[in-house]
Parts: sequence; C-alpha cells; structure tokens
Amino acid sequence: MSEQKKVAVVAIGGNSLIKDKKHKTVQDQYEAAKETSFHLVDMIEAGWDLAIGHGNGPQVGFILRRSEIAHKVAGMHELPLDVCGADSQGAIGYALQQNIQNELKKRGIDKPVTTVVTQVRVEPNDPAFQTPTKPIGSFMEVEEAEQKKEELGWNVVEDSGRGWRRVVPSPLPVEIMELKAVKKLIESGIITITVGGGGIPVIQTDQGIIGTEAVIDKDFASALLAEKINADMLLISTAIEKVSLNFGKPNQSDIDKMTIVEAKKYLDEGHFGKGSMEPKIKAIVQFLEQGGKEALITNPENISRALKGETGTRIIP
Repeated sequence: MSEQKKVAVVAIGGNSLIKDKKHKTVQDQYEAAKETSFHLVDMIEAGWDLAIGHGNGPQVGFILRRSEIAHKVAGMHELPLDVCGADSQGAIGYALQQNIQNELKKRGIDKPVTTVVTQVRVEPNDPAFQTPTKPIGSFMEVEEAEQKKEELGWNVVEDSGRGWRRVVPSPLPVEIMELKAVKKLIESGIITITVGGGGIPVIQTDQGIIGTEAVIDKDFASALLAEKINADMLLISTAIEKVSLNFGKPNQSDIDKMTIVEAKKYLDEGHFGKGSMEPKIKAIVQFLEQGGKEALITNPENISRALKGETGTRIIP
C-alpha cells in the first residue's frame, strides 16, 4: 500500500469566479475557474486528495434574474430557489471539473474528477426560517416588491437605499444527503466537487425529502463535510491573503496563526465582518471543535505558499 493520502476540503468563494463588475459572463467565470484550478492542482500534485465546495451567490442571482425576465417577457414559469441552486451546482461544477481535468492532463497526472449534485438537509424549525436575512436576486421598485410578496409569498426588504430585494432564510446544514457517495469517491482518490453553494437545501417530511426555499452558507456546509469525512484540513479560499484584526482601519494587523480560543475572542470583539469573514471563522471553529486538526484561510494564488507555512492564516485547536 502507498502512504496514507492527506485529504483537504477546499471551499471556494462564489465571488472568486467573478473578478469584477466587468467580468461576469460565463466565459469570464470559466477563465476565473481556470486560475483557481491551477492552484488546486498544485495541491493535488503535492499529495493532497480534495473535496471542493464552492459558493454560488452571484450565479444564483443571475439564474433568478433570467427566470424573472423570461416570466415577464415570455410568460415562462419562474424557477424555485432550490432548483436555481441545483442549476448553479451543475454549471460551476462543470467549469471547475473541466479546468482541473485539463490542468492535471497538462502535468501528466492521471486522476479522475467529478461533480456530485449534493442535497443538504436543514431543520424546518431552524430559527432562520422565521427571520429571512439573505438578499438574493435583482433589485425591485416598491410596487413590484409588494406584488411579489402578495402573489408569491416572498419576503422583501429595502436594501441599503438601492431598491427592494427578496430575502430568504439561511438555515444551518445538519446532514449531507450524498455523504456516503462522496466518501467513497474521495477514498477512491477521485477529486470531488460537492456541497456546491452550501448544497441544495432540503427538509425531511413524512413523504420523504423535499426542496425548500433557502440558501445554505457554503463555509458551514464545507465545515460539516470536512468533519464527516475526517479531513486533515479545511481550507477556505477567499479574496484575501490573510485574516486581519481591525480590517480597513489604520491599526489593521494581519494574523498568521490563531487558536480556537483566540478566534472566539476576536469574534466576540466584532473583528470579522458579518457577511464576509465572520461565517468563515465560525465554520472553522465548528470544524476544529468537532475534532478537526487545522484550517487555513488565504487567496487562491497563495495556496501553495500557505500550505508551506509562508503566508495565509492558520487556525489550530
């Protein structure tokens, strides 16, 4: 037998597929996935087996927008949110899978890559269902927002003076429905793209599992996956090289390494942005508290250096 492989769960931000406002097309996203894939193959070449999770916030927004326009202009049926999530898993998985395959081939590495359309169970009594907070889709005038609320039962909020938007619940993930399959794939040395966009949210009913109108945080889903497959590392790939205290202030300072205790202290002190760094740190704390060995946060281009301990922020028990 060869030596025991190291397994990492890598969570890629949905925004990392969109470089800026001018680069949003499918081709632009494919090129961004190509860059990220290059760095992921560096990890594979260094001896890691990977389960790859990814965000899908902007992409689900685009799918919903297309659905809204098709409904208005051509009377087409609108897509439910869980189906939008499934669509995005397929498309983003395809872009990552193909780019990783091409890069592996270039380097003469014979390793299969696959994407699993992944459902993630949430609890129907999760408090998030009572207080939807996650804005999705396009901005609306107040009249249209009221109409959607009336006709489709949407929750709508005024978003930062830019117009009205639909908000949906973001419940915590409790079970990865395809876990056995994902485990088998990873144990067989197959690079597996899974829990895309946090997974398609489903709830258990007397009739079986059914989709629900919600979105799951991809960092929490990736942390749950890392815990369940006993990953050696949870790596969150994001827009920044290192995590900082007092981010954006004159006294900003980068963190090279922190423990669970320090991470919790910084969370309590409010150092991490609610919609950005906070969920990442909370997900990592959860993974380490459940027996995880270590976690790492850095940007895609610094993954190799961070694994060698040269940069990035390392979080340990």
